[in-house]
Amino acid sequence: MNRGAPPDPWHRLRALTAARIAIGRAGGSLPTREMLSFSLDHARARDAVHQALDRAALQEALRERGLRGLSVHSAAADRAEFLRRPDLGRRLTADSRARLQAAGEDTGYDLALVLADGLSAIAVQRHALALLDALLPPLSDWRLAPIVIAEQARVALGDDIGAALGARQVVMLIGERPGLSSPDSLGLYLTHEPRPGRSDADRNCLSNVRPEGLAPAAAARRLDHLIRGARALGASGIALKDDFSEDGPALA
Repeated sequence: MNRGAPPDPWHRLRALTAARIAIGRAGGSLPTREMLSFSLDHARARDAVHQALDRAALQEALRERGLRGLSVHSAAADRAEFLRRPDLGRRLTADSRARLQAAGEDTGYDLALVLADGLSAIAVQRHALALLDALLPPLSDWRLAPIVIAEQARVALGDDIGAALGARQVVMLIGERPGLSSPDSLGLYLTHEPRPGRSDADRNCLSNVRPEGLAPAAAARRLDHLIRGARALGASGIALKDDFSEDGPALA
């Protein structure tokens, strides 16, 4: 009696990960289904890189929450230049800098939050607001700058934004470089005393913020711990140890 091929023990593991495991083969090549799946994921990653940020939708969502939003643009004129010239994505246009300086306060802000397209605008559209909803209530006693929406932005643009606003800390909520199984991964970059010329060693990073990775609510708790630690220490980056534990005290 022909009982067919024995079950592949790897198949049950596919339910536990988005990684490409147990894909099988057809002769010396991949099965057609796996080739099509790979092509689809590759197309989604490319689309994420090129998709424009829906600034109007974010502005409206902020207004519904009673939050003021300011829109700025990097020195990269469009997406094509942004991809070719990373350096331009790290600094503001003169008009954007002047707009932020006009919104600054004499006493300065404790924290500036930036929603930036980075390399995946859909990451910001999908997950940034959920993170803000969890993060902002515990920070009600902080002097928060208007939420900044930044287009054609690299991580270091936050240094220019924070300095223009006179903020003591800045957090960039920015779309990360898409992966084949994660086109909508959001990264969070905290910098204390932001100013142009800061390096990655001056920042703390939380990555892969999305429901399938680090959930936005969990990321907000961890970020809250880091920004409070940076204020107490007077520094971020390699000087600030990420010793957060979910078993620690709740957000205050």
